[in-house]
Amino acid sequence: MSTVFEAVQLRFTERVRHRADAPPPADLPEQRVAVYERLVHNNIAGFLRGSFPVLHRVIPQARWAQLAAEFVSGHACESPYFHEIGLQFIQWLQSGYVAAADDPAFLLELAHYEWVELALDIAEQEPPSETDSAIELNTPLIWSDVAWPLAYQWPVQLIGEGYRQPLQPAQPTVLLAWRDRIDAVRFMQLTPFAWQLACALRDLGGSLAERLPALAERCGLAEDDALRAGSLKLVRDWAEAGILAAGATSV
Repeated sequence: MSTVFEAVQLRFTERVRHRADAPPPADLPEQRVAVYERLVHNNIAGFLRGSFPVLHRVIPQARWAQLAAEFVSGHACESPYFHEIGLQFIQWLQSGYVAAADDPAFLLELAHYEWVELALDIAEQEPPSETDSAIELNTPLIWSDVAWPLAYQWPVQLIGEGYRQPLQPAQPTVLLAWRDRIDAVRFMQLTPFAWQLACALRDLGGSLAERLPALAERCGLAEDDALRAGSLKLVRDWAEAGILAAGATSV
């Protein structure tokens, strides 16, 4: 590839990304370059609208257009796949985004919450296969690779047009998102204890008998029959929903 062509290509891509803030290549008609500008910006903006529909509705139209343009011009996407644009947008919000005075404080968390659904839908991993094994306190448990405990400072599942919450809630919102065995992505709100249990089973595996002592101490709960019975019911419900499965019991 010639140095001259590389220079023209670089000027062309800079113009497409930055539009009026970058000069067009001298050797290319400006009208033709403008066609590519519109194609790139409109396609990416359309994908962002489809990936983040709630965020798109709660942000003023002019600000949304500005965010999309800043993302295209300011973020070096590392993937050529359209379905990964959502993740790239999240990464830009985490590192390159500069908040405006009127941007909602929940912007990043809402975007992440909306991205989770697509991410789980296209994830290559599968939930664990259903087994006939009964789950008891000592049963080893296999956590699904497509079941994600989530924690947010804002009640992201409640946000929509007209949402008004000027102050960050005192308690975080904890959720569980998962793809079930019929490939439907689902969400449920958890109690703080259930979220801690989900995180422990995801990170450490093992059985309830192994996880409950430390978890009860961390949460300030008594490890009694009521806690064991409630936890066992919760885990059995999760198994039925495809969030986890019984593992093989060693002999």
